[in-house]
Amino acid sequence: MTPAPPSTGPNSSGSAASSRRAMTVRRTLPQRARTLIGAWCFIDHYGPDDVADTGGMDVAPHPHTGLQTVSWLFSGEIEHRDSLGSHELVRPGELNLMTSGYGISHSEVSTTRTTTLHGVQLWVALPEEHRHTGRDFQHYVPRRVRVDGADVRVFLGSLAGGTSPVRTFTPLLGAELVLDPRSTTSLRVDPGFEHGLLVDQGNVRVDGTLLRPAELGYIGTGGDTLTLTNEAECPARVVLLGGTPFQESIVMWWNFIGRSHEDIVEARAAWENASDRFGSVDGFEGGRLPAPGLPNARIAPRKNPAQH
Repeated sequence: MTPAPPSTGPNSSGSAASSRRAMTVRRTLPQRARTLIGAWCFIDHYGPDDVADTGGMDVAPHPHTGLQTVSWLFSGEIEHRDSLGSHELVRPGELNLMTSGYGISHSEVSTTRTTTLHGVQLWVALPEEHRHTGRDFQHYVPRRVRVDGADVRVFLGSLAGGTSPVRTFTPLLGAELVLDPRSTTSLRVDPGFEHGLLVDQGNVRVDGTLLRPAELGYIGTGGDTLTLTNEAECPARVVLLGGTPFQESIVMWWNFIGRSHEDIVEARAAWENASDRFGSVDGFEGGRLPAPGLPNARIAPRKNPAQH
C-alpha cells in the first residue's frame, strides 16, 4: 500500500468547496492514481481552522446531480438547507447525507457558535440505475462502539458490531475511528470491499505502511481483516471508507456527476437558467453560486482502476 498525498491549499477548486472563503482544504480524492474507492469519488479534508481568522464556511446555494453528499465534522457546526425543504445542523459525530438524484441544490453555512471548523466532505457516485432518483435527505447519529484499542462510530454500512440504517445505493462503509495511544486494533472487514483510510491526526500503520496526517491509504479487495496501529503517544483519528469496486465510468465536473460530457453541459445550463430541476433553497440570505465556465475540451470519463 502506498500513501496518497492530498492536493493542499486554500479554497481547492472544482466543487462547492471553492466558496469556503480562506479555509484550508485538502483534496484527497480523486487524484491522478485513483478516481474512486468503491463508489466514494470525492474527499475534501478541511481544517482545523480558526473561524475568527478564516470567516468559516459560507457556501451559497449550489447544485448537485448523480451523487450523495456525506458531511462529517470533527469540530464546529454547519447549518444545512436544501431544495427538498430540509433544514438541519451538522455537528461532530452526526451524519448528514443528501441524495441529489436528478438534481438538488443546497447551502452550507457555519454557525455563530463555531470557533474551530474541522471535518470532511465526501461524495458517493450513484450507479446508473439510480442516478436520476428523487431527492432525499437523512440525518443520523451513530452510537459509539468500543473495540480493543479504539472507539468506532459507523455512519454508513457495518463495522465492529455497529450498523447504520442510512440508505445507500451501492454497498458502502463509512466510519470514524479514534485509536488509543500506542495501540493495535484489528477489524473484520468485507473481503469484497476495497478500502481507503484517511488519517486526520496521529501516525497510523496499516498493512506495513505508515500514514501521516492528511494522507490517504488504499487497501484493495481480498482481505477480511484490517489491522491499524497507532504509533503515537496521543490518540489518532482516522476515517475508514469502503465499498465494492465501482465498475462504471463517470464524468465529474464542478458539482455534477454524469456519464458523458453532454450530461454536464445540460446540468450546467439548467442551473444557470434557474431550472426547476434543482429547485430553490429557502432561508438563505444571498444569491446563488454561479457555475464556472466549461472547459474548452470535452470532459473525459474516468473509471475505477483495475485491481492489482
